[in-house]
Amino acid sequence: MSEPTDGSGHGELAPSTLAPSTRAVSLGRGAQGPGDPLTAPVALTSTYRLGGAHTYGRDGNDSWLALEVVLGALEGGTALCFASGLAAVSVVLDDLPVGAVVVAPADAYNGTRRLLADREERGRLVRRLVDVTDTKQTLAALDGASLLWVESPTNPLMGIADVAALCAAAKAAEVRSVVDNTFATPLLQQPIGLGADVVIHSVTKMLSGHSDVVMGAVVCADPGLAVVLAKLRSLHGGIAGPFEAWLALRGVRTLPARLERAQRTAGELASRLEAHAAVETVRYPGLPSHPGRELAARQMAGFGNMISFDVAGGAAPAEAVCSSTHLCVPSTSLGGVETQLERRGRWEGETHLPPGLIRLSVGQEDIEDLWSDLDQALRAADG
Repeated sequence: MSEPTDGSGHGELAPSTLAPSTRAVSLGRGAQGPGDPLTAPVALTSTYRLGGAHTYGRDGNDSWLALEVVLGALEGGTALCFASGLAAVSVVLDDLPVGAVVVAPADAYNGTRRLLADREERGRLVRRLVDVTDTKQTLAALDGASLLWVESPTNPLMGIADVAALCAAAKAAEVRSVVDNTFATPLLQQPIGLGADVVIHSVTKMLSGHSDVVMGAVVCADPGLAVVLAKLRSLHGGIAGPFEAWLALRGVRTLPARLERAQRTAGELASRLEAHAAVETVRYPGLPSHPGRELAARQMAGFGNMISFDVAGGAAPAEAVCSSTHLCVPSTSLGGVETQLERRGRWEGETHLPPGLIRLSVGQEDIEDLWSDLDQALRAADG
């Protein structure tokens, strides 16, 4: 079995002097001698001849490794690819002893919360749900815990947690810390550098960026933990497909450009939404009104492309907005080149959310076209 151990695979180095945007483009390309392909090819095989680096397709694949090299270099750890974001979440939980206490955000990705609930019902773990933006409350919950799960920004309430303070306290208490970095991406936030033990990504979202891949990733500060999780990946079979890994890597190559444009548009849209008569509340870390703005500015290199806002009047007007857009796509994912929106409270397990909350994932379209679409939908719902 061949696994990346230092984030540099294929004989490459990831110099710390390179900017993250440069790493996203330049690393993970394999051998680069005369006549070698510029882009790492798709390794479509299930079986290998004995005696080489790989033994079987469930244990290793060069298409995974190329992506892992890049993600590991961007996050500052050792990366592993998985079949989905939830497969990545699952493998981290699988490494816990039965009965372990997990401190996790009450406002977190729906799939993470449902998986934690399912494992608690089966007697595998105990949940302690907290407001991770309340550092004091979260630290008080660490007593006797085995794992601290953090999201920042949170999904979909866009809360900002003090990642460095929480991870430092977890380390002092000998509690493993995990940060879901899906919303921020490694271009805006590197949790390992802030003290996290593990970083989780839904590669499906901004990293792949084209609404055509389902994948996840785990990045470990400790290479030894990555070896343990790689064995669990093989044993449980939660492996990524080679073609999906190749597509995801292609998406990462354009992440710097896509994120820069989407983030710039999101900041302007958030300001305009905040001033709209049909909108009650806008949650975007870049707004001066956001309670976590100062903290976000300290620990992030930008405020991202995700916005959530509450439509005045609640669920019915919010549903009307989502069904009245012509350009923004009603869908239950995020991070694509298409601007996507949905009323999150329509889903099971989201009853804690304001009924009129819409999650907006800003894509690559022209800002004036997007605003015209959102404005007409809001006016129609309000009228």
